[in-house]
Amino acid sequence: MRVGDSNVASAAVMRPSRRSQCEVSELDDMNTCMSGRVWCVRDICGIVCVVFTYGLVLYAEFVVLFVMLIPGPYPIYGWINGIIFNIFVFLALASHAKAMFTDPGAVPRGNATQETIEKMGLKAGEVVFKCPKCCSIKPERAHHCSVCQRCIKKMDHHCPWVNNCVGESNQKFFVLFTIYICAISIHAIIMVIYHFVTCVDKDWKEFLPRLAGCSGFSPPATAIFLIFLVLEGLLFSLFTAIMFGTQLQAICSDETGIEQLKKEQPTWQRNSYWRSLKEVFGHPVSILWFSPFHQPNHTGKHQPYQYAV
Repeated sequence: MRVGDSNVASAAVMRPSRRSQCEVSELDDMNTCMSGRVWCVRDICGIVCVVFTYGLVLYAEFVVLFVMLIPGPYPIYGWINGIIFNIFVFLALASHAKAMFTDPGAVPRGNATQETIEKMGLKAGEVVFKCPKCCSIKPERAHHCSVCQRCIKKMDHHCPWVNNCVGESNQKFFVLFTIYICAISIHAIIMVIYHFVTCVDKDWKEFLPRLAGCSGFSPPATAIFLIFLVLEGLLFSLFTAIMFGTQLQAICSDETGIEQLKKEQPTWQRNSYWRSLKEVFGHPVSILWFSPFHQPNHTGKHQPYQYAV
């Protein structure tokens, strides 16, 4: 329980500003779709980034299937790599969708009321902290996101690539997204290198006439497609590998990206790295850790609305 100047804190909680009260009423449905059943952030920059992300994945899918594998000289090689690549694509897109449409741990807006505070049964000298931007009682380790317009529990950062905050409830899906995008990128690079080694010295149209040789496109067009795919693969394999590393470090150290950036002194008891992993990916340890369709039960976490203030 945080302790401080109860008079100052109480005044801040009991009398939220008129501007904040207006914002609460105007933004109640800002982050929901389908009549409030689905979490979605209506941010134009994030939407553009999401469309761009899907476009890059579709480009990689096109080049891998229709430039390299389907017209390639070895059908078995094409089938095996096509299945593996598309499994990773499916898992990456599913992880992205879950990271984007899962509530990251938003604190109910506008709950900093006299009635709510009285129900908390605070003792003398104990105070709660109110977010002046969304009129919410701020839980321990929550931070306000200016894009989502909400306080997010254990907020790590706001990611435009998934058009959502990465927080307590969707961090697993974001980590899986980085893993599978990195796998797609590395796999694509390996296939491009093999394709060049196999076909660069061949007459691409006559290498295997029945299947149009190494590519259904002209050698210059094929080279351009493959070069752009390699550049895309290198860029995103490096980017997602770095993101995965930073997320893993934040999870194992039980310290979010924002807490590290602000160099906040921990007021909570740090978990061991193993317990922190289980809190993010679920308990017990199983193959479901790698499934974007399994929602962790968050065993051992604080209750969603029992504030650690």
